[in-house]
Amino acid sequence: MLGGLFRRAAVAVLILSSLSGSALAAFPERPIHIVVPTTVGGGADTLARMVGQALSARLGQSVVIENLPGANGMIGMGKVAKAEPDGYTLALTFTDHFINPSLYKNQPYNLLTDFTPVIYLGALPFVVTVNPAVPAKSIQELVALAKAKPGSLNFASAGTGGALHLAGELFKVKAGVQMTHVPYKGTSAALPDLMSNRVQVIFTSAISVKAHAEGGKLRLLATTGATRSPDLPDLPTVQEAGVPGYVSGIWYGLVAPGKTPRAIVDRLNQEIAAIVKSDEFNKAMVKQGVVLKPGTPESFGEFYRSEIGKWATVIKEAGVSPAE
Repeated sequence: MLGGLFRRAAVAVLILSSLSGSALAAFPERPIHIVVPTTVGGGADTLARMVGQALSARLGQSVVIENLPGANGMIGMGKVAKAEPDGYTLALTFTDHFINPSLYKNQPYNLLTDFTPVIYLGALPFVVTVNPAVPAKSIQELVALAKAKPGSLNFASAGTGGALHLAGELFKVKAGVQMTHVPYKGTSAALPDLMSNRVQVIFTSAISVKAHAEGGKLRLLATTGATRSPDLPDLPTVQEAGVPGYVSGIWYGLVAPGKTPRAIVDRLNQEIAAIVKSDEFNKAMVKQGVVLKPGTPESFGEFYRSEIGKWATVIKEAGVSPAE
């Protein structure tokens, strides 16, 4: 009797394995959609379109980019959370979405259970940038100035609760300084006030400020990544410049709906990793300031779980709220 049960169980496993293999062999049979929870033209959108174009060529299927901005990314992420877990709907996710749990009580999904990590793509470090009238030519001097005159320096961001804002708050916590946050509706809106010295500091992408720095209208002090940026190799990191443990920026990755079959996740991970590791893709991303570092689904999952905890601590210590 037990022998019969074992045989039937073995047959069932073989059938399931065969079905799984067949599904993987056929994948993809129709277009894949990558939802980008931002407007067209930003860094996340550009990266998604570059990945999508290369992935389409590798898989022989169309990859459709769908921009769904709104509610700090929660509209687009919410759509992916509710999609069929079949590998045909992915989200280009980034730092802000893992800050959200500490800012919004009623998210329409659970980041830890409603998504499956596919691959970490890379990160865009920020540049700590000041108006040239600020008497600080290094991070050490900026920290000393902020400590000597608490609250006298204003730092701009592209909006409360986003990665640029939290980069400044993390700096305040790690350096033990006080600066006043001034939110704007985007980086482009903040830069004129930075150049006119209405605000003195900003943490933003190199591509936003390099030309202004070359023209003498702004001064770049340091980059915010874990290592020096290949785009600005002569600039030290904030850590190197005297603030231990400080790392910030915008990182990017791809997630699928929760319970997406592991075989499909692995296939997507392998195909996208091959794209991201290619010389052509790397050269294009260096020009955008993005440092690429693809890994396994497991390493990405561990990383973004740690990000939720990291930003929760910063938000609590800095007293940040969406209504600030």
